[in-house]
Amino acid sequence: METALADRPAAPSPVYAPRAADPALTRLRFLTCGSVDDGKSTLIGRLLHDAGLVPTDQLGTLHQDSRRYGTNGAALDFALLVDGLAAEREQGITIDVAYRYFATPRRAFIVADTPGHEQYTRNMATGASGAELAVILVDASKGILAQTRRHSFIAAILGIRHVVLAVNKMDLVGCDGAVFDTLENDYRDAVATLGFTSITAIPLSAREGDNVVQRSARMPWYHGPTLLDHLEQIDVVGDSPRGPGAFRLPVQWVNRPDARFRGYAGTIAAGIVRPGDAVRVLPGGRTSHVARIVTADGDLAEASAGQAITLTLTDEIDISRGDVICAVDDDVRTHDHIDALLLWTDDAPPRLADAYDIRLGTARASARISTVHHAVDIHSFTPHAVESLAANSIARVTLRLDRALPASPYTQDRELGGFILIDPLTHATVALGMVQPTEPEPARPAERRWRSFAKAVTWRITGSFDTFVLGWLITGRYDIAGGIAGAEMFTKIALFYLHERAWTSLSWGRVAPPSPPR
Repeated sequence: METALADRPAAPSPVYAPRAADPALTRLRFLTCGSVDDGKSTLIGRLLHDAGLVPTDQLGTLHQDSRRYGTNGAALDFALLVDGLAAEREQGITIDVAYRYFATPRRAFIVADTPGHEQYTRNMATGASGAELAVILVDASKGILAQTRRHSFIAAILGIRHVVLAVNKMDLVGCDGAVFDTLENDYRDAVATLGFTSITAIPLSAREGDNVVQRSARMPWYHGPTLLDHLEQIDVVGDSPRGPGAFRLPVQWVNRPDARFRGYAGTIAAGIVRPGDAVRVLPGGRTSHVARIVTADGDLAEASAGQAITLTLTDEIDISRGDVICAVDDDVRTHDHIDALLLWTDDAPPRLADAYDIRLGTARASARISTVHHAVDIHSFTPHAVESLAANSIARVTLRLDRALPASPYTQDRELGGFILIDPLTHATVALGMVQPTEPEPARPAERRWRSFAKAVTWRITGSFDTFVLGWLITGRYDIAGGIAGAEMFTKIALFYLHERAWTSLSWGRVAPPSPPR
């Protein structure tokens, strides 16, 4: 590691050396997130600068922009390498998600720099949806804040299993190791229930460059990796829901250039497919076999997750955008109601009686929020009852769809487990959702025949008493009144029993039992 550090260009005079894309390099998708002004954009800008990944012309532009928009006086403002919107530069904040692509000799990277303001939480979730690792920044002088917890929870529910706790602005606390240790312990305690596979804490100063690319001389008590070292070395293979498993292809487009060709185009969400494989088409359930795997570079003998392909089948089947072609033995199912974790992003609360447009995979349908089971307390990550949802609330809900769609829990398949809700009137995205495993309904006890008979007898015995009293008052005779009441009782018992047995055999009108506490 020390040799690798020594081989890197020194921070004060980085040299940009353009590198050709090496297909052998592994790729890491990560995001930076955290609370407002924790230094996310500055960190990415400093990393690019100190690693020698900023072209000379951009360095010249950075000098000019720093004099005009910078917040560091005469020094370079590295945040301006990432924050490109005029509003971001004028206000000194991040608003939109900024993506940067770069590579070192050891790895290729795609980084999403996400905003810290609570009102832009939806943008943070967008950046996290495709990431494999989260760099969560904490201001050493402020500690763990509510937005730190919120971003950590969103990262966890979106399937991110690796976290770098970047304790930034260590220079403001005198590079005190005790402060770093306290913040690391506090964060680990705060997110202990979120299920992260690894949490690596790194003390750094993005503005000064400490422990970003070069090891800091001001923090000799820290013996761990620098940020870039850790990003280059961490293994995230096998942590993504995308890749292994049965073959799944959400159909994006039906390719029909002429009468001789009909292909179904899309990006493989999971698994491997080969010509001759048996497949099933959802939601219809028809089966067929793969005839060809067509691409712009010619037919393939095999295709795997992440590849954009066009399939042709041996049978003529009615398939349209939104359908899913999957392995014949895949366990993916269609659902007309789904349980989900919902991040509500609209300023107005949801209207439970109104329909929203849902986009799940490549499919579209109409959905209603039928039940809000609970919201999540962002401080303790525990559920609590709510009557409605405020902006940036996270809640467990049940959605009712107007038609059945193929869906899978988000932890198993991001493509068929992630969705958005759109207001059909304003066309605004009002929520982001992750499909959750549906808990099995408790078995409905069978209505046995003796139980139906007992209900008929108990109901008519009490119901025939008033008939006996009325008959006695009219006739003045107990025997006549008893005969009338007895005849009515036996007749109504038989009718009630037959009526009960008939309704027991019908499923129409039954309501599922309420969901158990979650």
